[in-house]
Amino acid sequence: MGSFSIWHWLVVLLVILLLFGSGKISGLMGDVAKGIKSFKANIKEEDGKDASMAADPASQTPAPPAGTIAAPGTQQNTAQAANPSRPAA
Repeated sequence: MGSFSIWHWLVVLLVILLLFGSGKISGLMGDVAKGIKSFKANIKEEDGKDASMAADPASQTPAPPAGTIAAPGTQQNTAQAANPSRPAA
């Protein structure tokens, strides 16, 4: 009495088909399949990016975000570049 027999599972399946209809279930399975295909395509795309980055180590160094302060001596002061006659601080 602890496990369900085949007849119990058939009744459950029949009730599910009556509630949702075969069209909704097949549409749901199609959506699941599309999601799996999309997931696999994204994984392959990420693997391709990782492989190309491993081949070119220079591309792995991220550029600093815009508006960040550069290290001293690497970039002119913006106020000094805008007004060259003004003395540097």
